[in-house]
Amino acid sequence: MRDELVAYLVDLVRATRTHESVLVGQDRAPRKSLIMAARAYAAMSGRDFVTPRRHQDDAVPVLEHRLILRPEFEIEGLSIAEVIRQILQQIAVAK
Repeated sequence: MRDELVAYLVDLVRATRTHESVLVGQDRAPRKSLIMAARAYAAMSGRDFVTPRRHQDDAVPVLEHRLILRPEFEIEGLSIAEVIRQILQQIAVAK
C-alpha cells in the first residue's frame, strides 16, 4: 500500500480523537483493520492495489463500533456514522 494511503488513514484515525462530538476516539488498531479490509476487497475484486475510495467506504463499518460520542451530541440525535462521514469530508483524500 502506498505511503500516501497510509498517511491518509493515520489522519483519519487521528481526527476521531479530536472531533468535537467524540468522547473516546480511536487508537492505532482501526488503522490496521482499515488496511486489511481494503486489501481483502481489492483481492476479491481481482486488483493488486487499494484505492482511497475503498477506505472511505470501509470507514463507517470499521470505525462505527469503536467511537463513543459525548452525551450532549447523542441527546441531539447525532449518530456515530454521521460523525465519521463528517470526518471523511474534512480529511484530504490521498491521491
